[in-house]
Amino acid sequence: MPVKEDQLDAFLKSTSEAAKLISECAEEDAFIHVTSHLDADGLAATGIIGNALSRLGGTFRVRVERWMDDDVVDEIAAEKPALTIFMDLGSGYLDLLSKKLHDQRVIILDHHQPVGELSSSIIHVNPHLQGIDGSRDLSGAGIAYFIAKSLDEKNTDLACIAVVGSLGDLQDKYEQRSLGGVNEKIVEDAVDSEYLKTETDLLFFGRETRPIHKALAYTTNPYIPGISGEEDKSLAFLASVGITPKHGDKWRALRDLSQDEKRNLSSALSDYLISRGFPSDTALNLVGTVYTLTHEEPWTPLRDAREFTVLLNATGRMDKAGLGVAICMGDRGKALDEAGEMLEEYRRNIAKYLTWLNEKPERLEELDSIYVVKGEGFIDEKMISAVSTILSTSLPKPEKPLIAYSKVSDEDTAKVSARTLTLLTDKGLNLGEILRVAAEEYSGRGGGHDIAAGAQVPIKNLESFIRLVDELVKKKLRGTQLGG
Repeated sequence: MPVKEDQLDAFLKSTSEAAKLISECAEEDAFIHVTSHLDADGLAATGIIGNALSRLGGTFRVRVERWMDDDVVDEIAAEKPALTIFMDLGSGYLDLLSKKLHDQRVIILDHHQPVGELSSSIIHVNPHLQGIDGSRDLSGAGIAYFIAKSLDEKNTDLACIAVVGSLGDLQDKYEQRSLGGVNEKIVEDAVDSEYLKTETDLLFFGRETRPIHKALAYTTNPYIPGISGEEDKSLAFLASVGITPKHGDKWRALRDLSQDEKRNLSSALSDYLISRGFPSDTALNLVGTVYTLTHEEPWTPLRDAREFTVLLNATGRMDKAGLGVAICMGDRGKALDEAGEMLEEYRRNIAKYLTWLNEKPERLEELDSIYVVKGEGFIDEKMISAVSTILSTSLPKPEKPLIAYSKVSDEDTAKVSARTLTLLTDKGLNLGEILRVAAEEYSGRGGGHDIAAGAQVPIKNLESFIRLVDELVKKKLRGTQLGG
């Protein structure tokens, strides 16, 4: 649904209010705390705000969290910073923040579904408050960008980082895997500032940086059984469709293929996926809008915006979130080198987890209304969302959402990540609502978006929680109101 002008105007008014307070604190040389989520969108949002604050001459500190909880809020309450800015988290915990931070200056910049009542002393910028879809039309990085633009029009050079954040949040839900809604205006700013160009092409991971067979093997959206993660089989597949991976002694990248070669490859992949039992439109995910950051060096992981997002996710999920923020703020030296190493380790871990899951079919269990991925203690809880995203694109029955979990190290808690497809959200399914209701029933916390959500649940209640999620999904798809 297109974003209406009055909705956008109301949203921009809220960003101006937040920007005004940020500007005042910077002028006072007050110490500002920025607390962010560790995923690509959160790190991109923090990089944008960090750049804007630096240009204002502001004094600030960045703290990156895996989730919001009482301990995080208690530490902030005890530290009493002049201003706390929450990036890409906070909206699901309005009661908690209002109770413990009502006497402090706080700004929440978030795009997840709001839950609870908010103290009037806290500024809350969230597109949902204006009826704008925060899961498709605007991400946390997008909100940060409009704040930065309100602070100074010259910050339009940061629009390309907001595009990275939106892609990291998988908001390319429009025609040909493009960004739409309010995100489209950010893309326009990025293109106008000549920091971004767009085109339609095959969406292989590493299209700018890797030989074709590696780019194909690294592609996981959709996950291609027998090819994803298998470089030798990727080479064999390319040979079977008449594509030469080398020109002389030099490996060819995707950008080196002719249009005829790309068409043949796309057609062959479509036939291959159909032969493996995938729906006929699965291969459409392999073609779409490419976002290229024109000021980044070719053959680096920052040149293609989607590859940039994976690099950021790698730093956040591998406990090196500071590298991701530094890169978004412009570091192209040591931070980028270290992040590249993190990216390779991250991809090895993803491949290891997918192999482990495939070794025993019972690790992916089908219930009445959902699939359950049992990560147990093998899959790192910080990686479970990445695994669930990959698997959600290749389920035998796409009409069932996927719920993945992993045990949190040294805690009696399970981290839960849920994913579904637009075909179910169009029928009214809201995973954020379902995980919130089910988690609260069993002494946990949950929320997020309709299409992607998360929760933390005590291990002892995990089985009961999953059964309730299965039941709530069934009820919702039958048209029953959940309540609670």
